[in-house]
Order: sequence, then structure tokens, then C-alpha cells
Amino acid sequence: MKKCLSLLFVLALMTSVSFTQEKKVVATKDAPQPIGPYSQGIKAGGFIFASGQIALDPATGKLIEGDIKAQTERVLKNLSAVLAAAGSSMDRVVRTTVFLKNISDFPAMNEVYGQFFKNEPPSRSTVQVAALPKDALIEIDVVALQ
Repeated sequence: MKKCLSLLFVLALMTSVSFTQEKKVVATKDAPQPIGPYSQGIKAGGFIFASGQIALDPATGKLIEGDIKAQTERVLKNLSAVLAAAGSSMDRVVRTTVFLKNISDFPAMNEVYGQFFKNEPPSRSTVQVAALPKDALIEIDVVALQ
């Protein structure tokens, strides 16, 4: 009897915790609109999965002019806007992937990146790629806690 009550308690507890399999699209006008069939972000399972952002100006949809530092800053501001629309922030990011057109831009990118992730920076992978959409210098995607 005692074992049965314990099992019922565990089951009741599990159903009261939100283990939802639902997903919700995240969209904001404060970040560039998607240039393909994807969402700016998805909320699911307690996480926000923000699609890769390049240095597009949200107002014009055009790639900004500037070097890797300028483009990195724009990308991270775009990601910040997506996370804010999802009810999260850069402080809640747990994982990033950085795609660089030229790996020699790593030190300059890293300098700007560090300004956005001062305390408890997320895990990260950085890779050089052959090309990025619109001939951008950088693309970054993130996973954050809700």
C-alpha cells in the first residue's frame, strides 16, 4: 500500500511539472525577418532555439556595412531581440555556434562576443565555413533557457 501511494505521488508530481512537447514560434519585428522557410526562434521543452542570425539591419533587411566587429555586434543584437521576444535574454544562453567566413577574424569576433557574455559564458563551437548567406562575415545561433 505504501509503495502504491509513493508511486501515485510521483506520478502526480510528474504531471504537475510542465513536460510539454508543444512548440511555439518566436517572432519579432526587432530582429530581421527570416529570408527563408524558418522561424526566428522556437520555444520548446524549456528552451529557446534561436535560428542563426547574420548582420542584417532589422529596419531594412540589408546586410550592414562594416568589418567583423560591426557584424558581430549586429548579429548579437539581433539574437538579443529574438530572445527578448521569447521572454529570455543573453544571460540565459547555454550554447552558441559561431560560423565565420574567415577564421582569422576569430580574435576580433571574440572581443565583441565577450562584451555580450561577461558572466558565465555559454558553451560554444566556432567553425570556418566556405560561405554564408548574403556574403556575411559571421552567423551565430543560440540555445537559451526560457
